[in-house]
Amino acid sequence: MQFPPATASLMPFAGNYATTASPGLLKLACTLWLAGVAMRMTLLVMPPVIPLVHEDLHMSETQIGLLIGLPLAVFAVTSVPASLLIARIGASLALILGMVVTAVTGGARAASSDVWTLYLTSIATGVGISIMQPAMPTVVREWLPNRIAFGTIAYSAGMVIGATLPPVLTIPLVLPWLGGSWRLDLAFWAVPAILIVPIFLALRPQVRDRDQDRRAIQAGIGGRWWPEWRNPLVWLLGLTFGSNNSPYYVTNAFLGDYLASFGRSDLLAPALGWLNGSQVLALVFLVAVGGRIQRRAWPFLVFGPLLLLAFLGVILVPTGPVIIVAAAIVGFTCAVTMTAALALPALLVAPGDVSRTAAGMFTISYTSAIIVPTICGALWDATGKPWTAFAPLCISALGLTVLGAFAARYRSHTEKARG
Repeated sequence: MQFPPATASLMPFAGNYATTASPGLLKLACTLWLAGVAMRMTLLVMPPVIPLVHEDLHMSETQIGLLIGLPLAVFAVTSVPASLLIARIGASLALILGMVVTAVTGGARAASSDVWTLYLTSIATGVGISIMQPAMPTVVREWLPNRIAFGTIAYSAGMVIGATLPPVLTIPLVLPWLGGSWRLDLAFWAVPAILIVPIFLALRPQVRDRDQDRRAIQAGIGGRWWPEWRNPLVWLLGLTFGSNNSPYYVTNAFLGDYLASFGRSDLLAPALGWLNGSQVLALVFLVAVGGRIQRRAWPFLVFGPLLLLAFLGVILVPTGPVIIVAAAIVGFTCAVTMTAALALPALLVAPGDVSRTAAGMFTISYTSAIIVPTICGALWDATGKPWTAFAPLCISALGLTVLGAFAARYRSHTEKARG
């Protein structure tokens, strides 16, 4: 398959924004886009080289599974401490720190002498990403309080490109150029990740951020950082986002073995290509709809059922064309609903509560992303029927539909204040 070129033309700076966006607004969107790329690029470097790592470090299948699951566990555990860091030093500085940690430790994985040092550097990489995740919606709220959907689309587009480039380019281009070395490959992708940092520093709104960072530092420990776990909105957002990312991670994890179970391993490359490449196509759609996803239920009511339909196709009609189409639908629907869900914390809560609400949302969602794949694998092992691994994802699709629609229509803090 041919993918659209992963270039700046995919950034959300067109469509209904083209005639209204000022140069300053486009500069902020470019800055957010770059941060989104940095947040996902080093994470998705590992899957294409896992066979090489497996052979070189003599890893078992269980160790490989743990390597994939470690970043998700780190996201769940460290999101709340990241919120404290944001309360102390400000969202922009925390975001920069997260970029540096992610890029440096992501590259450091190349020097791993054994599986344990690989685990250690992978955990450190996950910590850097977990700092960035709650910082991003906070920065969007600070920089673009009146264009939150636009800012969210900008950094979500960066996340999609960052997640797409390594899987698409590593095997056909980068690895042959580097002599098939997985170590050089990890170091290669760390270079653009670290180069983003000085560009981000040059583009960010300096004066405004200094004022915001100074106020955050003065607030210190008194700043609100601990998620309000008794607030139903935190759980609603967390479960909504968990219903979004669980299907994506599970599909990536189990699709290969599922195809192999009925002798169609030849479909893995095109299926994974469409699973990830369709997210790039989703960016075009997001540019077209623009602000019309802001606090709207329709993205969840439309794309949640489509996600359910895709999994029913995988389970009931496991033929080549159906699986490839289903994979494309999973990638597309997850990309659109991810953007709609990521915008909600900044839209629904007071500015000072964005980072801690986002931290709670990520803690719950990534805990779900650990639990759901475990259940999927356990069902397969217990029944011996490969299709059962996808059955829980049907429930996730239903949850995304219902919970997302409720979350989008939840009363915001300003609406509650007005009575």
